Amino acid sequence: MLEISGLGGLIILILDIWALVSIVGSNRGTGSKVLWILLVLILPVVGFIIWLIAGPRSRR
Repeated sequence: MLEISGLGGLIILILDIWALVSIVGSNRGTGSKVLWILLVLILPVVGFIIWLIAGPRSRR
């Protein structure tokens, strides 16, 4: 059971790092970036889900 929770934590960490890199590399304003970064860092799972739904915009 410990291996599963460790793997889950690793997956969440990787997804959060991906979100943070995407946020920093985006063309949004500094204030918006700071708020998204704080949200993802303070609430890793919930913040990532909210960012995934509301944050990234497609480049069409």
